[in-house]
Amino acid sequence: MGNRGELAKQLFMQGYTCAQAVVLAFEDLTGLDRTVAAKLSSGFGGGMGRMREVCGAVSGMFMVYDIVCGYSEPGDMESKKRVYADIRELAERFKAKSGGSIVCRELLAGVQTTQGGDPEQRTAEYYAKRPCPQLVALAADVLDGYLKEKNII
Repeated sequence: MGNRGELAKQLFMQGYTCAQAVVLAFEDLTGLDRTVAAKLSSGFGGGMGRMREVCGAVSGMFMVYDIVCGYSEPGDMESKKRVYADIRELAERFKAKSGGSIVCRELLAGVQTTQGGDPEQRTAEYYAKRPCPQLVALAADVLDGYLKEKNII
């Protein structure tokens, strides 16, 4: 596990959502104010508001990529193609190391959890029963490696 992965894991263990932990692990690179970054990514935890859809760590990975490598002009089709291809590549790299999915409910298969409702309290039991700390670290490491490979950082 790399430095960013370890940092993301630590942030998750402090109580940040999976998405927040990944976004905040790249705070030096994104240039976002910590409060803004935490707020921007706050609703993506639990697979988007605990709906158990796309893993929040993956959403956080995509958000950081977009801030660093995204495009802003609506007619820039070449950049749009590049960004979409890169997002798909990041998803594939995450899947290859996570057991084949980027979907929260699939990644939590076998974990007694519910879809929707209020978030659970973070207890030792909470952390012990789910793979989320490792998935947060994985998402941060996948993105960090990708950005280094592409000579972006």
